[in-house]
Amino acid sequence: MGAIDYDNGVERIDVKAVNKKENRAHYKKRTKIHPKRISGTFRSLKWWVMLVTLSIYYVTPWLRWDRGPGAPDQAVLIDFTTRKFYFFFIEIWPQEIYYLAGLLILAGIGLFFITALFGRAWCGYACPQTVWTDLFIYVERWVEGDRAARIRLDKAPASLSKLYKRTLKVTIWLLISVLTGGAWVFYFADAPTLAIDLIHLRAAPVAYGTIAVLSFTTFSLGALMREQVCIYMCPWPRIQGAMMDEDSLVVTYRTDRGEPRGAYKKGSSWEDRGDCVDCNQCVAVCPTGIDIRDGQQLECITCALCIDACNGVMAKVGRPSGLIAYASLSSENNRRSGEAGGIKLFRLRTFMYVLAIFIVGGSMLYALLNRSDLDISVLRDRNPLFVALSDGRIRNAYTLKILNKSLEQRTFVLSIEGLAGARLKVVGSDNFGESATPYFTVKPDRLRSLRLLVSAPKEILADESTDIRFLLKVLNSSISATNDTVFRGPKNE
Repeated sequence: MGAIDYDNGVERIDVKAVNKKENRAHYKKRTKIHPKRISGTFRSLKWWVMLVTLSIYYVTPWLRWDRGPGAPDQAVLIDFTTRKFYFFFIEIWPQEIYYLAGLLILAGIGLFFITALFGRAWCGYACPQTVWTDLFIYVERWVEGDRAARIRLDKAPASLSKLYKRTLKVTIWLLISVLTGGAWVFYFADAPTLAIDLIHLRAAPVAYGTIAVLSFTTFSLGALMREQVCIYMCPWPRIQGAMMDEDSLVVTYRTDRGEPRGAYKKGSSWEDRGDCVDCNQCVAVCPTGIDIRDGQQLECITCALCIDACNGVMAKVGRPSGLIAYASLSSENNRRSGEAGGIKLFRLRTFMYVLAIFIVGGSMLYALLNRSDLDISVLRDRNPLFVALSDGRIRNAYTLKILNKSLEQRTFVLSIEGLAGARLKVVGSDNFGESATPYFTVKPDRLRSLRLLVSAPKEILADESTDIRFLLKVLNSSISATNDTVFRGPKNE
């Protein structure tokens, strides 16, 4: 660590060696975790959540939905070609991105609400990292055996049996990873067509690249990193503290009942000791490897598998269940003091979250139910502001965009309000003269852009800017859309 400078007798410190030793002291080497298989209420709930979420993810791109001729029949499709998002009977256009913003807001508020009620329940049951990690652990357990068998296999010397098991496990993991990446790209193209193109190597390079990247991340996060993602990479454990209060339900070890802990022999007295028999089954089943008896910890994802494990042990030794249970700080304090008062699921915090969900969700639903399948936008040219014609009229140029969201072709008629004596002409078309009735035909589910020239007598312009309105009506129908703009002219002297 040090060295003597014999010229002056002073000991010189090797700073690099000291820093290296201190760094080793601050960083703990990862201990591989082998979660034990357990059965019980919460483990069954996790199986069902895994089944439902994985089924939704893998099956959804293959669902069909008839939207009529010319429209895609995939139920859920993010179509970059036409820049639309299809979700069963809902079709979202690029200008309706506020629906996506609303969904993200609802998801955020919903996550806050769940956290306020049940702590990190999202992390423990429905988070993609948890779901895929559970799936990979299930495969590992199926190939290599339960906890004890996997630990023995890790310590065993190299052999053909060990090589076979590890190869089989990794092969299945890679298959799951590729299927996961492949399922994602099916959301962005017609799934059956893309699947055939992928098999015959006819798909676009971006499809293969996306599958490769997602396969790599799925394998890395779910098969290799596992709990390290939840403990070190995910920011949510650091944020959840602000979302929780003393009434939030979290997995709790009841120390007043469990301590002092110790081994138990059948027939022994339970006097002067706690119910915890120190079997460490709660630790063995924990996917993050913590001991819940040490209190609340950042690493706890609230999966409640320790509750199932402890209840099973309590049943075997003849003690009541609930030594480890979902409980809140306030309910535990009331229980220990003998006061009445159970779990408060609905309180001011949760009420505000529910109110926000209803407001945002209700607003989105109202907008969705009342949105028009016709949209019009008018953009006036700014250079030049206007043109003075030889006959004394003033002309403005506009770009008209008609969006027909209907699944049938429509014919529209256009008129102008607020500008007496106005004339319309479509640039580049011989079918629309200044005296002709402006009719426009737009194909189903399409956008048509037209350039308009609007002229009006100079004498009717009271000011250099006149408010006008473009009115677009569906022929032989009451459906219409409007757009307000201005008509510019010379300044009155």
